[in-house]
Amino acid sequence: MILIVVKFPVRPERADEWTALAADYAAAVNAEEGSLFFEWSRSLEEPGTYVCIEGFRDADAGAAHVGTDAFKRFVEQAPDLVAAQPQIIYVDAPDVSGWGPMGEIQPR
Repeated sequence: MILIVVKFPVRPERADEWTALAADYAAAVNAEEGSLFFEWSRSLEEPGTYVCIEGFRDADAGAAHVGTDAFKRFVEQAPDLVAAQPQIIYVDAPDVSGWGPMGEIQPR
């Protein structure tokens, strides 16, 4: 599995545009064959920062993702909306296939 986490600091005056772009992009990525998940969150510590967490089946699926029209549109529009360069963590975890249960916490 390829695991990617990216922090996007968004210009406050462009937050509504960002939210619309992010929602469309998430829907497109989640529809890709090799996508395991794609989610957006908003930072509690930095309210103007949005965090995407995405997982792809393997490196081939990640490479296919970068070739999609949705990715190209996103990277074309995002520079007008971000306040600083996004920061990324990219991990290739070949022995992981997706989410698993957290052993330390269960509902009471």
